[in-house]
Amino acid sequence: MSRIRPRTPLRRSPARFAATAGVVVLSAALTACSGGGAEGGSAGGGGSKKQTSISVNLSGKQAKAGGPVKVTLADGRLKEVTVTDSKGAGLDGSISADGRSWTSARKAAPGTSYSVEAKDADGGSATADFATAAPDKVNKLTLVPGKNSTVGIGQPLSIVFDHPVKNRAEVEKSLKVTTSDKTEGSWGWMQDWSGKDRVDWRPKEYWKPGTKVTLDAGLNGIDSGSGGGWFVRDYTSSFTIGRNQLVRVDLDNHRLKLLRDGAEIKDVPMSAGTPGGEKASWRGRTVLMSKEGTINMRSETVGLGDAYDKMVDYSMRLTWSGMYAHAAPWNAGYFGTANKSSGCVGMSDADAQWIYEQVQVGDPFEISGGDAKGTQALNNGYGEWNLSWSQWQAKSALHS
Repeated sequence: MSRIRPRTPLRRSPARFAATAGVVVLSAALTACSGGGAEGGSAGGGGSKKQTSISVNLSGKQAKAGGPVKVTLADGRLKEVTVTDSKGAGLDGSISADGRSWTSARKAAPGTSYSVEAKDADGGSATADFATAAPDKVNKLTLVPGKNSTVGIGQPLSIVFDHPVKNRAEVEKSLKVTTSDKTEGSWGWMQDWSGKDRVDWRPKEYWKPGTKVTLDAGLNGIDSGSGGGWFVRDYTSSFTIGRNQLVRVDLDNHRLKLLRDGAEIKDVPMSAGTPGGEKASWRGRTVLMSKEGTINMRSETVGLGDAYDKMVDYSMRLTWSGMYAHAAPWNAGYFGTANKSSGCVGMSDADAQWIYEQVQVGDPFEISGGDAKGTQALNNGYGEWNLSWSQWQAKSALHS
């Protein structure tokens, strides 16, 4: 009966490569030694080789990307398979129940060289190499908020893509959000104000202060679909939720209030957009996008002709369409009594400075009242808080 003699080293023969129908075959690369008296062996203790082979579903230098790597063993059981790219990054995978094959969990990325090493249960090993064709087009993205930043309780995680994303479900499955307190949330797709494809992750309710959020975007090897190109790298980012605070703007009563931990800590008079036309303010729940300080505001950039051209202090952006909260000393006669601005929420220098110093990017601004031209659009900044939870979930490409 055939057996391996103790302490007899494994005899390996070099791998031989032959490309057949897109498969790399490694013959006689995995070998085992037989003891004397075995079938095919010599009576004098000489050994004989047991030949086997593996195949890899991708071969050559122009292999097709976008699918998993599969390694199949002709005989016996696989013990371990390692697939690494030229940068040393590995593809995780799993061996089938019968031990005959291994399949990667991730897809082969375009324009990448890979090395394969397979080991069988008898200690033999074999190697193979292949490379995927370069991508015709590469898709990239922009992430908000910034890495390692601290943001307010209303800040969504937002991704804007350079090129269209047709394979939205496949992309969304590759975006993993992890939170320190298992926050419930969902992705939602839209067209960004810039016209580009965008997907945001919003919690069901405002974030809890102190929550740590991590994004692992395992996109390398994912095809965006027609016109979008390939993703050729993974992305990671993390941020932390800061103080529990929000701003409430009452358009009809001309007041702006800052609340922290549910308690009102500041109430200031203000004057918002002139009602009855394009100069009116937006209402709804928005999010402070950025603190821009002193900036030049020109009316023609928001479609209001040559109505104004001013340097404006303590500017806090609320929408892409140009709605801000800021200092507006020229409107002092209307603070607390009337809305007479060109769409922004104006305050005195002192009040605007105080609010500016207290708010965080990502703080919700809850704007209410009839003196408005409508509710802020979903993509005009971060308007997702104006949707119910079920409405927001319906915007996921994975929503059933």
